[in-house]
Amino acid sequence: MHDDKPEAPRTLDRSYWQATRDWELMDLSLGAALGAVAAAHPDRCALVEVLPSGEPGRRWTYAGLYDWSRRTAEALLTRFAPGERIAVCADNVVEWMPLLYGAALGGFVLVTINPACRRREIRHVLEKSGAAALFVVRQYRDNAILETVEGMLPELPALREVHLIEDFDDFLAGAANPAPGLPDVAPLDPCLTLFTSGTTGSPKGVMLHHKGVLNMAHMTHYRGGLRDGGVFVSPMPLFYVGGLAHAGIGAVAHRATHVVLPHWDPALYMQAVAQERGTYSLLVPTMIEAVLAHPARDTHDLSSLTCLISGASLVEEQLIRRVQNELGSSLVNVYGQTEMHGVCITTRRDDPMDKRLTTLGRPIPHFDVKIADPETGEAVALGEEGEIWVRSFQNMLGYVGQPEETARTITPDGWLRSGDLARMDEQGFVAITGRIKEMIIRGGENIYPREVETVLGDHPEIAGIAVIGIPDAFYGEQVAAVIVPREGCHPDPFALRSYARGLMMPFKVPSQWAFVDAFPFTDTGKLQKFKLREMIVAGELPVVDTATARAVARQA
Repeated sequence: MHDDKPEAPRTLDRSYWQATRDWELMDLSLGAALGAVAAAHPDRCALVEVLPSGEPGRRWTYAGLYDWSRRTAEALLTRFAPGERIAVCADNVVEWMPLLYGAALGGFVLVTINPACRRREIRHVLEKSGAAALFVVRQYRDNAILETVEGMLPELPALREVHLIEDFDDFLAGAANPAPGLPDVAPLDPCLTLFTSGTTGSPKGVMLHHKGVLNMAHMTHYRGGLRDGGVFVSPMPLFYVGGLAHAGIGAVAHRATHVVLPHWDPALYMQAVAQERGTYSLLVPTMIEAVLAHPARDTHDLSSLTCLISGASLVEEQLIRRVQNELGSSLVNVYGQTEMHGVCITTRRDDPMDKRLTTLGRPIPHFDVKIADPETGEAVALGEEGEIWVRSFQNMLGYVGQPEETARTITPDGWLRSGDLARMDEQGFVAITGRIKEMIIRGGENIYPREVETVLGDHPEIAGIAVIGIPDAFYGEQVAAVIVPREGCHPDPFALRSYARGLMMPFKVPSQWAFVDAFPFTDTGKLQKFKLREMIVAGELPVVDTATARAVARQA
């Protein structure tokens, strides 16, 4: 049963949403799900390769994709045992798909690696995961991946084989004695290990299972507007959950066509939507803004694109309105983490406009969600700030090789602690307010960066703002604001301080101000505040200390 009907009215008496069960879960492995679509719709287009030039490349029907994936599974089974880890380090090449579904059919665990990773980072993933095989592109931009991997092979005894993706056809053809049959793969078996994208600077390997990613993609994108036979145009990186699980698995879950872009470029994206008649996309807010601002947007026919879904960072009210008014598309906001198999809370296209503009929405089916006191775990009163805790079959299996970290994240009674701060209203709508780890403690006072960012973000000279805590010998931490000015503006930090003091309590007002042309983001659009903090502490990013300057002026 699907949640086509509006959410049944419910009035909560505390910040605790008990799971709805009105959605029939698919109790399948990824390989079985692909096989079922191939049997039902063998001639339907499953996968489209877009070349860097923008022209369409190779295409596969569902029967063709299943055959490619099955041959991949058979080739892997001639070399490795089910349960072993198969790593992939590549940009958006279509070979990710047979490797994903081939690993699933063969009972292997696919491990993803960002091709921008350098030697230390690649070694960390391969060591932590214990990967037995690695499929790589020869080079990504200026990163000589193959050369790097070959140089560290003596340090990686578990890694037995390295294969170039450009030779993938040879790899398949080299399986002289295909496996006699495919193993039984259970829906709750592990299928993916995705390393977190590093907003905190310490990536962890998140172990996910078939049933979790399949149903997450099915439920999330149904709410987003993807329907049977739709066309999912995706520029999202395939080495992260956004590209691999949302698009690669979401398309199969909805028997849709997956259009893979080689990289993000707004003109390339619009060209692909127009030529493939794309109906649906997952884009992070910065991508949507780039499409809306592109000078050639009106030359592309984007009329088929009726539904967008967005996440990774907060989707602002203005952006939601612009998508609806300028593109004629709905925009559904989503919230989740890799540890939750991707998404646990979304808006719906039929939610009241004020809720779509100001909240993350309500939990998807089969999720218990509460806004908890981080110390006691008890649900807080409605409207109070607390930590998002979730409990569902979609909880991760754990962090690779880190049982203590897993235990800190998942409680004994099954609650996954998100580290995100939010509020819940009486209807169950959740509004994000910040990160616990980003909370600044200045002289014993708790300061939540999101509150400060919201206040200063309305200033007419500020295009973007990130508020962070900087170590201080006296207060413990000082509040620092890193500003991206609006074009043509040169904000005065002393004027900004005065502006902020008129709108919030003095202890929340930033004392240190820095200015940058752009923020550092991960490939999935997440702001890396830790990099800004490191730059300030190292003296690489100049700051103006308005509090010290005023104190010196008063003494003079």
